[in-house]
Amino acid sequence: MGSLKDTTFDEDIRDVHLLYDYDVHTEDGKIEKWRYEMWFFSEDRIVYAIHGGPMAGRLNYQTCSYQCIRPHELWQCNWLEETGTIVSLVYDIKMKRITTLIAFSKGHWEHNVEAHGDKRNPEDLERWRKLATVGDKQTDRHLLAEQANILTIFKGAGDLKPIEHSWPTI
Repeated sequence: MGSLKDTTFDEDIRDVHLLYDYDVHTEDGKIEKWRYEMWFFSEDRIVYAIHGGPMAGRLNYQTCSYQCIRPHELWQCNWLEETGTIVSLVYDIKMKRITTLIAFSKGHWEHNVEAHGDKRNPEDLERWRKLATVGDKQTDRHLLAEQANILTIFKGAGDLKPIEHSWPTI
């Protein structure tokens, strides 16, 4: 992971908590609201909850890497989930937008109900890890590129639970 030394990380990102909605266009032309909650917990951890869409009911935390694209304006946060899903998220501070590319593993996308739960529960974590083994190859993925409007920005945990840095993330 790159160093955050000499960046505006502490000012721009550390401990920032976002609530945001994706307006997702369904196959039948309707718009669904997928609500997400993200807490940029520390220099290498995020904590999040999903409140809307097919992954609603998922509470998680991950090891992540950050990179500053433009100080005080754009930050990127990337992580690999225990399900095999890869996420790249860009936080646009000025425009109050989130842009993501999510490469869902076949197991995570096709068995999304099994991806619900809380990583703090050992049964949920073990079930999530098994989702990474579904599919014949790494390219068995569902790519989802979406943008979200940020509704709320504040500092601190809010309704999310803090984590211990020593807890495993994969």
